[in-house]
Amino acid sequence: MTIPREELAAIFERAPGLADRVRGSDPASIVASARSEILRMTEAERIGVLNAHPRIGADPASLSALSRREQGRDADLAILRELAAMNDEYERRFGFRFVVFVAGRSKAEIVPAIRERLRHTREEELATGIDEFLAITRDRLERIAS
Repeated sequence: MTIPREELAAIFERAPGLADRVRGSDPASIVASARSEILRMTEAERIGVLNAHPRIGADPASLSALSRREQGRDADLAILRELAAMNDEYERRFGFRFVVFVAGRSKAEIVPAIRERLRHTREEELATGIDEFLAITRDRLERIAS
């Protein structure tokens, strides 16, 4: 499976330089390579990877096609406002964007996840955010492969 760099960049939400550094021929090897590259990055670079990802509950017009499909349009205004406030709190507390593998969950189902993760340390959240980013990446790659 060969994925053009531009498509790989879209899969990674244009995370700075990641698509150019990653190698592999299948979803598992690409994700393993991405994890290895991310582990070699500085904290600022890892934060750049997370911040390249769109906010949960962002205006659908601002989302990439992949994120728009994954996030759906199922939330009412109250949930969107709550997510916006929680995203603001998360970003103030940790200094980077909240990233979660939606995996078919509604925005209302994401609210408890962000609430729980706000209890974590910054170090835990940076690691969790990267894990979630890589879960999203793997899912996107597997969809292309199938």
